[in-house]
Amino acid sequence: MDLPTVWFLLIAVLFTGYFILEGFDFGVGVLLPVLGRDDRERRVLINTIGPVWDGNEVWLITAGGAMFAAFPEWYATLFSGFYLPLLLILLALIGRGVAFEYRHKRDDPTWKRRWDTAITIGSLTPAALWGIAFANILRGVPLAADHEYTGTLLDLLHPYALLGGATFLTVFTTHGAVFLALKTTGDIRHRAARLATRTGLTAAVLTTAFLTWTLTIRHRPAAVALAAAAALALLAALAATRVRREGWAFTGTAVAIGLTVATLFTALFPTVLPSTTDPAGTLTTANAASSPYTLKIMTWVAVVFTPVVLAYQGWTYWVFRKRIGVDNIPAH
Repeated sequence: MDLPTVWFLLIAVLFTGYFILEGFDFGVGVLLPVLGRDDRERRVLINTIGPVWDGNEVWLITAGGAMFAAFPEWYATLFSGFYLPLLLILLALIGRGVAFEYRHKRDDPTWKRRWDTAITIGSLTPAALWGIAFANILRGVPLAADHEYTGTLLDLLHPYALLGGATFLTVFTTHGAVFLALKTTGDIRHRAARLATRTGLTAAVLTTAFLTWTLTIRHRPAAVALAAAAALALLAALAATRVRREGWAFTGTAVAIGLTVATLFTALFPTVLPSTTDPAGTLTTANAASSPYTLKIMTWVAVVFTPVVLAYQGWTYWVFRKRIGVDNIPAH
């Protein structure tokens, strides 16, 4: 296996980790006004992800850095062509992070309500836009022979992309609801489980439609098997939720998200960004990659530091593994 292929796989793994971990963060943020009936309940929801949300975003930073270093042509074309959606994702993540830190600075209901709205918008926006972005990466975008994006914003908002956005949003919302059922106690736990069942049915339908459409665009036998496994994992998660086996349910939604991302990258390979106008503009792992020397240095850096990061993040989840409820939140 050559180094460009290795780094394509590593980027796929990084995005998989990001969507699994940040996915339930997004889901909790989207569900904040739905499951949080008062300030104490909303504080419970926020506290379930409080120790981990910023660490989860490290996966995105690392994926972007790896793409920049390993496939600079892919990075440049993607960030110029998708400039507005990616800017909106960045602004949403910044606003969400600020909201987590500032909502408790004043004991004022209006102040907290505004920051809670920022958390919800900052979770919903990137969840949908990532789906739109990856749908466009799979389908392809207008690229000239020099790999310059020649389309407009409207070219990114076709029905397949909008289906991708709706799919990512509903799957992450379901993932977040299952996570809350796993991490909370009392009435919040029961309401989260019921909501996970309802949103999960919609997520299953949308995921099946999105992956089926994906495979008609870029058919790969391995991708077909992964897509089928993703659908089965999501259905298994819903079954586990109905019998209140939250640990298995969360494992199921995590596996479903992981297999869905694996399906997308498998269907894409060895292309990294297809051109819908000029075949010469299509970017692949071969013509978008950095020099062999650069990839070799990056590989050694990844070998040394990746286990350290994984160990630290695993330790964080272990330390904050217990359930919390309203009884754990002081009245003021």
